[in-house]
Amino acid sequence: MSYRLFEVYGIELEYMLVNSETFKVNPAVDKLLTIKNGSLTSDVENGKIEWSNELVAHVVELKTNGPTGDLEKLDELFAENVKEINVLLKQLNSVLLPTAAHPLMHPETETVLWPHNYSKIYALYNRIFDCRGHGWSNVQSMHINLPFFDDVEFEKLHAAVRLLLPIIPALSASSPIFEGRFTGFMDSRMEVYKTNQKEIPQMSGKVIPEQVFNRNDYFEKIFEPINKAIKPHDSEKILDHHFLNSRGAIARFDRNAIEIRVIDIQECPKADMAIAVLIIESLKLLVSEELIALEDQKKWHEDQLFVIFNEVVKNGENAIIDNSGFLDVFDIHERCAAREIWLKLYNRTRSKISAKHRKNIEFILEHGSLSSRILNTLQEDFSEENIKKIYNRMAECLDNNQFFN
Repeated sequence: MSYRLFEVYGIELEYMLVNSETFKVNPAVDKLLTIKNGSLTSDVENGKIEWSNELVAHVVELKTNGPTGDLEKLDELFAENVKEINVLLKQLNSVLLPTAAHPLMHPETETVLWPHNYSKIYALYNRIFDCRGHGWSNVQSMHINLPFFDDVEFEKLHAAVRLLLPIIPALSASSPIFEGRFTGFMDSRMEVYKTNQKEIPQMSGKVIPEQVFNRNDYFEKIFEPINKAIKPHDSEKILDHHFLNSRGAIARFDRNAIEIRVIDIQECPKADMAIAVLIIESLKLLVSEELIALEDQKKWHEDQLFVIFNEVVKNGENAIIDNSGFLDVFDIHERCAAREIWLKLYNRTRSKISAKHRKNIEFILEHGSLSSRILNTLQEDFSEENIKKIYNRMAECLDNNQFFN
């Protein structure tokens, strides 16, 4: 079934399993799904939410069981499933941990790929890219799936998404620490995302998608180069171009949707949904052409947007945006921090947002990205003891669906 723009949404949240005593990642998602289902399966339908495996065996994905038009109570649905999973995980002496990166994991020695369904695909990925790295095995994100009905709607949605992508990490960055050290990047997940497929650069491009605004051009300029580049590696022909496309937003023509992938997972579902709602309302505003005409949106080259994106990945909401053309889009006339753009977008869209989500969005805009809150709380004490203490608090935030501050 095809849906119209903003008629329904698909939300996916990824969490890692960690041992409750050692704090190490626990590659036991297969055991979790077996406990829940009675036998091993890669997907478990749990009412309106589905649980499934990911590339690595310590990450579980929770997603809407099909498209939904109701974003109002979705955080509560996800939170109920988190609670249920944590109860089951007691049998495995484990707990769900939020944020986009485990702060102490050493992927070279701790990575375990999912060994069951799709294992041939994962093994091929590992052979080509070596998945024992942060960019593959220590990344948890939220994906937002947005439908389009035809080429006309795809053009509008893709143009708007491309323009918004560079500043999304200013809201969502939650991965400042790898292996017990501040990496220098507020969004370390997205920093490694840019290069983790360097062997076949056609797969991720510049993260910001190219200027393609219809199905035929997308196949010609994005899918065909990917298929050509992967062909020497994929002798068994088991990889699909939809699966291989790793840009920060990917077109899924198999289900007529654009999937946004640059969003770090937060400390609790109500934070994730606050970010999702603000992104969606901002995209609606761009699609309406109130801020900038469609033809002008389409003129932005990915190289220009990539410069802004890099700054935001490094400095989060404090990134200074000085591209006057980009600022003009949002009716801002002097260089400013990325948070000011989001504040402007929120003020333009707040009347369309429910009181619950307004309160949660305002918390994030006032207190900063989760990365900032993590670093502020650590106070430059990156001892293993202090990191564990702070992240265990975040595990409690996840279990209780509460903000971390």
